Amino acid sequence: MSVFAGRFAGRAALVTGGASGLGLATAQRLAAEGASVALWDNDAAALRDAAASVGADHVETLDVADAGAVARAAAATLDALGHIDVLVCSAGITGATAPVHEFPLDSWDRVLAINLSGLFYCNRAVVPAMLARGYGRIVNVASVAGKEGNPSASAYSASKAGVIGFTKSLGKELAGKGVIANALTPATFDSPILAQLPPSQVDYMRARIPMGRLGDVAESAAMVCFMASEECSFTTAATFDTSGGRTTF
Repeated sequence: MSVFAGRFAGRAALVTGGASGLGLATAQRLAAEGASVALWDNDAAALRDAAASVGADHVETLDVADAGAVARAAAATLDALGHIDVLVCSAGITGATAPVHEFPLDSWDRVLAINLSGLFYCNRAVVPAMLARGYGRIVNVASVAGKEGNPSASAYSASKAGVIGFTKSLGKELAGKGVIANALTPATFDSPILAQLPPSQVDYMRARIPMGRLGDVAESAAMVCFMASEECSFTTAATFDTSGGRTTF
């Protein structure tokens, strides 16, 4: 049992990309700490397994790059949970590993569509309900790549830099209205998303971490849950690092 059992009692949380990786680990911890949890993901089979492990109260299978699907899923989730106090946007893909002059155009478009536009759609759909209640916590998952850039990962790096800039803008818009929005910038951690990358790329990213190891998903989930809690009350439009010392700003 979490040492923070009951921290999210009475709260309702929505986690995108909730079927695996950081999304799943965060959802499990939110539920363990008392939250009602809704999971969104595009993998129906993995979502069923995740919902069982979390004890999820609602699930939606969708592509977050589809603005209409996001709007419909948000309405259904609000209907099921009654309100949404916490939004964790963790859905994302890495895209191709290639230098810019060889980067596939379809991969560029898909990475930006999911990682940046999809995240925007989710924030846009949920913020009005938070403003109506005068309370909300938004955690948008970016990456250290959005601060420093990774070679042969231009689409991913650009999309995550966009998430940081978007979240800073949103946090300033919402400041003083009871809704706080921050971004998480983790370095590489053990997660199914690593299967999308060649081993050489993973080795490069590991070598850049001063602690000399990949992160553990539980370490980032713990940070997300702080950011999603009432304790995070005076920091907004900011980034929180879980980078093992890699980030320089």
